[in-house]
Amino acid sequence: MIILSKLADYGVIVATHLAAFPERQTTAAAVADETRLPRATVAKLLKTLAHAGLVTATRGPSGGYRLARAAKAISVAEVVAAIDGDIGLTQCSVHVPECSHWAAINRAVGEALAAVTLDAMITPAAFLPRRPALSTSPGPDEPRFSA
Repeated sequence: MIILSKLADYGVIVATHLAAFPERQTTAAAVADETRLPRATVAKLLKTLAHAGLVTATRGPSGGYRLARAAKAISVAEVVAAIDGDIGLTQCSVHVPECSHWAAINRAVGEALAAVTLDAMITPAAFLPRRPALSTSPGPDEPRFSA
């Protein structure tokens, strides 16, 4: 099982929440209330995302946060990297050159996260496998009942 840090998980939630309301500039407190995450954590995450250039912050009475780019232009990998740093499955794979056997796996995971944008995260149903259409006529192995 691959586990992201709790902060990275929360960061994706916060960024996805901002992506769901692209025209709205909102406060950290409002994001915390709407996502049901701790206010201090959301404030920290928004500052980190702003420092990484993924979120813009405006001060003042009408200030707040919003995505710096369109949700289609920000990947989950960017959000995770802004919070956790380099994406690696083990400490070995990130810090020690002798662990090069993990390079291909880390690259594949990074590419998978890079392929998912915040826009796609707004509608997670897009990732569910498609179900075959329901048929109104019985299949070849199903009994036929007559009324």
